[in-house]
Amino acid sequence: MKLKTIATCAALGLALSVMPMQAQNKVNDSTKFFSLSRLTVGGYGEAVYTRNFYSDNMFRYSHAERYKDAKGHGRIDLPHVVISLGYDFGKGWSMGSEIEFEHGGNEVAVEIEAEETGEFEHEIERGGEVALEQFWIQKSFGKGFNIRAGHIIVPVGQTNNAHLPTDFFTCYRPEGEFTILPCTWHETGISFWGKVGKWRYEAMVIPSLNSDMFNNANWVKNGSASGYEFRVANKLAGAARIDNYSIKNFHWGVSGFIGNTFNNDVVTNEFSETSQYKDVKGTVIIGTAEFDYKGHGLVVRGNFDYGHLSDANLISAWNKSQNHQSFSPYPRSLVGEAAIACGGEIAYDIMHPMKLKGNQKLYLFGRYDYYDSYIPTANALTDYQWTDRHVMTLGVNYYPIKQVVIKAQYAKRFLKEQYNDEPSFSLGVAYSGFFTK
Repeated sequence: MKLKTIATCAALGLALSVMPMQAQNKVNDSTKFFSLSRLTVGGYGEAVYTRNFYSDNMFRYSHAERYKDAKGHGRIDLPHVVISLGYDFGKGWSMGSEIEFEHGGNEVAVEIEAEETGEFEHEIERGGEVALEQFWIQKSFGKGFNIRAGHIIVPVGQTNNAHLPTDFFTCYRPEGEFTILPCTWHETGISFWGKVGKWRYEAMVIPSLNSDMFNNANWVKNGSASGYEFRVANKLAGAARIDNYSIKNFHWGVSGFIGNTFNNDVVTNEFSETSQYKDVKGTVIIGTAEFDYKGHGLVVRGNFDYGHLSDANLISAWNKSQNHQSFSPYPRSLVGEAAIACGGEIAYDIMHPMKLKGNQKLYLFGRYDYYDSYIPTANALTDYQWTDRHVMTLGVNYYPIKQVVIKAQYAKRFLKEQYNDEPSFSLGVAYSGFFTK
């Protein structure tokens, strides 16, 4: 037995010794294919405590006078914890991925529906307990042209384009965009992008939104959700973005989305020629503009978003008429013809004049947001005026190192005079960065 083993090993050694050089190189190449130097590991995470000095009762808008002197309530949250992995395969091929644990990792939640019926309902953001926020394969032909396919970020709006917790000063993502748009918006599709001089462009084809998921409180935000093991794609949509960096320390960008959203669900409906829904498209058009300046210890940002939904009254009637089971993900809510969000913030690093060594920063900031998630048509029967809101925020961000930030803020949400204003205090800690070089 020993002689047989020795003979086998000798034969193997002889075979390797006479192996053509080309074949040996292939073996060597395969061992070099997986290299730690080509692997990137990173992520980001947030933990927030908030004390809301107003009632969270389900009837706080329909019977506001009852809750004028409410004591409020406290919340502890893990908004986002993300692990990212990337790899450079060489020859222009690379991959990227992000696994997100949102609000502790369970994406099937129970919410109390305000205003409509005050009922408890299940909110299914995406089926499963963890979300795959990104998974894509990319082929780069140079800085000017790249193709990315898979599950990708849709960079429509300032927050979706820069959604790391170190990219904004508030403890939670800026309230206006976060309310009316999917955030972080991620879809499975194909993207074409590149950088030409001081310009960056991106265009993509993705599944369109689902109008059955639209509502009065969040406009089309939940339209990217799917309670199934797949994403319905009966209708496709387009998204695009352009950014410019010509001026030192200054950046501006515009982005947009267009797609038909009606009948983009797992159960399609064939409408007869006499049906009022036979020509309904539910076209969503979104346009955004933004800017930011960073220099000399000063940071200034601003954004404006506007969106329009065609056939809003018919879509509202359709959504309200559906006799879905109580466990379905559909809100059965009216939806506005349009929505708007605009905001701006200014911050100054009071440690900047000291010119200390290291990356310590201490920003004092102020932010203003205005948004309305339900702008009805002229002949709409219902106008939810509590969706029209102004928010003022004052706070501080301390960066002991570049990748870690400690946040504190006081915010007040101003509603129409028939409702109660909503002040709050939040304290948070966050990080973002790569663990490998």
